[in-house]
Order: sequence, then structure tokens, then C-alpha cells
Amino acid sequence: MALGDHPGDEALHTAWQQFCRQLEAAGERVFKDYNPATPDHRADAFRFLTQNLGQAFDLALETKDTRYPALHPFCTPTRKLGSDAADFLYLQAWIDGDSVYRIAGNRGTARFLNFTVQGQRPEFQPGTQIPSLHDPFGDIPEANLFAHQLECDADGNFELFIGGPKRGPNWLPSTPNTRKLFLRQGFDRWDELPADMSIERVDMDSPRPLPSADDMIAAMAWAGKFVLAVMDDWPDHPYQYSPFVDPINVNAFPPDPAGGVGQDDQKRGRAVASLCWQLADDEALIIEFDAHDGFWMVSNMGVFFNSLDYQYRPVSYTPARTKIDSDGKVRLILSHQDLGYHNWLDTQGFERGNVCYRNLLSTNSTEFNTRLVKVSELASALPADSVKVSAQQRAMLLKQRFNSIRRRYRI
Repeated sequence: MALGDHPGDEALHTAWQQFCRQLEAAGERVFKDYNPATPDHRADAFRFLTQNLGQAFDLALETKDTRYPALHPFCTPTRKLGSDAADFLYLQAWIDGDSVYRIAGNRGTARFLNFTVQGQRPEFQPGTQIPSLHDPFGDIPEANLFAHQLECDADGNFELFIGGPKRGPNWLPSTPNTRKLFLRQGFDRWDELPADMSIERVDMDSPRPLPSADDMIAAMAWAGKFVLAVMDDWPDHPYQYSPFVDPINVNAFPPDPAGGVGQDDQKRGRAVASLCWQLADDEALIIEFDAHDGFWMVSNMGVFFNSLDYQYRPVSYTPARTKIDSDGKVRLILSHQDLGYHNWLDTQGFERGNVCYRNLLSTNSTEFNTRLVKVSELASALPADSVKVSAQQRAMLLKQRFNSIRRRYRI
């Protein structure tokens, strides 16, 4: 048997060749001007590409049939995309507006939990000339349910229905434009546990059919567009269009960073601010803001807005895991080396990157102050009582992080 022995061979072969060409073109984007020409940055860009190559066909084929939905782990410690927050756990499921779905399981203990039904994905974001991010981003939130709205039994067990007639408080409506369910869990303390849940179509009564040749051709087309767009849109899209991002004036948050919060962010229950940083070997950046009672999180990311190695390194902070100085301010120290302060934000040695701040269940803005200092001058730039840690204490903190992330992702 050889190519051409079956009438469908040529279409499959052509689709595969096109996918391979798109993958090759995606690899060329590693060398774009936004990505510094260093071995570490180039390698990280290829890692970003290959991580998402790994999920391309999960999204395009394995979980694509809305009649047989699955909760796909969209970002993990080994798969980063879309300005993913290190302390969020993201799941998505392709769904449709004709079916009724049931999610059942245990709510877990994460401080933040959100179910969002996503609708159509327009070419441009409504009311703007901003092109939508690549698929599976860019779709419009239709309905939301937060943890405080979810009714559970005494042990945290719940059922949630999506679509069809209303079924009490644990129900989300769908529309003819519905295409996706997106789930986010936000963790504050290291001992918080993730939800344990699954999804099914209510009237499912037969096994999932095997993908056809046409399904495979469509999946190759989707996956090829996906890997190419991933490398095209990051970091270019946020650099060009996001009101939260200023790639020119580095080491500072844009003025009034939450001023660009739109209806979509309000529906998702968040205010977002981003800082593009650039550090020399002998520099440190102090990021300062007032401590508050809200649930905020800070994540350090690479050039492609991919979270850094949060399983092994201190690249993220939340209120429960942050030390506050006696003047009531949070001060995070972004630096290439561990300078002995509790609130160290590791750069992993990269020259450039991005820090993202999220204020959850709020659209209130936060006032930031940043100071770029020489490492040799850091102590004099910080309050005398800024909490320091020994090498042994740092090792214990990293071990806590490691164990918590393994529990969170069951690895």
C-alpha cells in the first residue's frame, strides 16, 4: 500500500503537508524582533511553540466534538498560553447551544471559582477595530457563575447544568452562538485544593464515533492555524492593542491601568494591569502597591506572555503568600538573583518579560509605584523591616510551592 492507493489519500496528504508548512512558518516567528536574541529567549520561544503544538490536536480533534465534551486542561506547568496566571487552573470544553450539559463533582477549596459560557468569536472585538485574538480566544462571554453563587452540599459536592430550561440556581443558559465553556480556579493559600469534576452531555446514549478522514483534515487545518497564530499574536497582539500593556515605557505600569476594563472583564470578574520589564544583570525592580482585602495575584511571564516556571520558582504571589511591610505596602522584588527577600519575583535569568496583576471579583484599579535600582542599592531602597529569608527558609518555601502545584494538577 502506498500514497494514492485510496481515493481519500490525496486530501489527507495535502492537509498534512499544509499543517507542516504552517508549523515551519510558526518556528520562524521565534526570531521576531520582540524576542531578544539570546539563547535562553530563543529556546523559551521554541518551548512555547512546542508546548502548544502538544495541545493543538487536543483542541482541534480530541475534544472538539460538542456531543462528547471533555474538560481540557488548557494551561499546566508544562503548557503556557495567553497570559496565563500561575495561580489559576484553567479548563475548557467545547459545547454548543443545542445540547444540555451536566457538570458534577466537588467544588474543592480554591478561593476563586468561575464558570463562563462563551459565545461567538467575531473578527473584531465589539465596538472596536481591535482584531480578535487567535482561536480559542476572542469569543464573547455570555453567562457567568462564581463560587459564591454555586450551591453545594455540606461536603462541597454539586451539579451544574448548562443549556436547556432553567434548573434552579446551578444553571447557566446557552444561546445559538454558544461554543465553549471556560473554567478558572484561583488559588491563594498553598493548602487549597482544586475542584474534582467532569462534564457530560445529558442525553448521550452512544459511544463517540471515530474521527473520519474529513474530521482529520479539518483538525489539521485548525491546528495549523492555531500554532501559526500563537506565534503571530504573542506578544504582538497585546503590545499593539491592549490598554493594559505598554512595551515602550518598560518597568512601569501604564497610567490608570484598570481604565481599560471593559464589559468582558467585568463579566469575568477581574481588573487587570500589566508591566513590561527589562533588567540588566546588576538591576532589580521594586513593584509597590497598597495591601488590600481583595484577592489579587501577580504572575511573572516571559516575552510571549507565558507564565514562568511556577512549579519550581517563586514567580507568583497572592495575599496569603506575601509579606507586607509595616507601612502597609506590598513590595515585590523582581531580580535575576535571590537577594534574600521573602517577596522575590524570579526572572529565570531572562532579559525581558511581563508581569501581570489581577484583582479578582473587582474592577477597582490599583495604584502602583515601581523603582529600578542597582542590586547594590536595593537594601537602602527598601524599608528596614522588609522581610528577609535565609537559604534554608527559601528552600522550604520552594518545597511548599512544589508540593502545592503537584496537588493542584495531580502530578
